[in-house]
Amino acid sequence: MNAAKVAYKPVGMLLGAGSGVVAGLLFKQLWKLVDRDQDAPDAKDENRRWREVLLAAALQGAVFALVKAAVDRSGAVAVRRLTGTWPD
Repeated sequence: MNAAKVAYKPVGMLLGAGSGVVAGLLFKQLWKLVDRDQDAPDAKDENRRWREVLLAAALQGAVFALVKAAVDRSGAVAVRRLTGTWPD
């Protein structure tokens, strides 16, 4: 394993943590568009309907996957530009 790939590991971990925070904030804002009155439902909230719970879970998963992919790809492109090698 070359030095650029080793050096990218901690950077990738920090980017991953940051992307989780960004994705959480983005999801909260998107959910406000879906249901202006309430926070996203918890799966164990008996007062919320199945449809609400499953919609929230699907939206949250999509947002987290999208943000993670964008951040991972951007980080890999930056490493390639700086070092000339693609991180694994």
